[in-house]
Amino acid sequence: MLTGLAWLALEAKFLESAREFYEEQLGLTVSEHGADELAFAAGETDLVCRRPDDLPRGGLHTHFAFSIPEDEYDDWWDRLDDEYDLEEAQFGPARSLYLYDPDGNCVELGQQDVAGPGIDGIFEVVLEVESLERAREFYEDLGFETVDTGENRKRVRLHGPMALELWEPHLGIADARGGVHVDLGFETDDPSAALAAVRDRIGSLERETEAEIVVRDPDGHFLTFTAP
Repeated sequence: MLTGLAWLALEAKFLESAREFYEEQLGLTVSEHGADELAFAAGETDLVCRRPDDLPRGGLHTHFAFSIPEDEYDDWWDRLDDEYDLEEAQFGPARSLYLYDPDGNCVELGQQDVAGPGIDGIFEVVLEVESLERAREFYEDLGFETVDTGENRKRVRLHGPMALELWEPHLGIADARGGVHVDLGFETDDPSAALAAVRDRIGSLERETEAEIVVRDPDGHFLTFTAP
């Protein structure tokens, strides 16, 4: 049903600090620059940094993961280690490093099967939710598939256009937290079908046109269903 992650939006108090981090430290290209918003090209997904001047605001303390080619991992570690207090985690054969951006978002760079060079997509986003069961059922009805439940019963992992982790409030790897009021854009061939699948459980319907539908999920996250 949902075919791609079009964007992930974060709240940024100061756009210049966000630009320096994502452009200069992580090598992303600025694709749009407005008075209150910056967009960076991260593979086929836009990373948006937005001042909290209107709704949707963008996510606070959001944990998300960038894809990097496997053979670039050591270079990224050497590049960032002097300036940031990095942490590392191993997932099977793949390694990930963790650091924080200027607004307190936990940024993961993980080995993935991508071409690169450099950051080539966003492969995971973590949302904070009140009820795992309610949130899991909501996103399953949008076509996500549950693939893992945490041992502490505070998290669920689903696969869809990207990996979606749903966390009840707790601290994860590198003391990461799930994001609140996160703004996600999803590509879909049929926005109306996506809305129909969850209409009875959305928090609100913010906008509805033939090409784009914006809702809030039961935990207040903004979701946009947009035609490619």
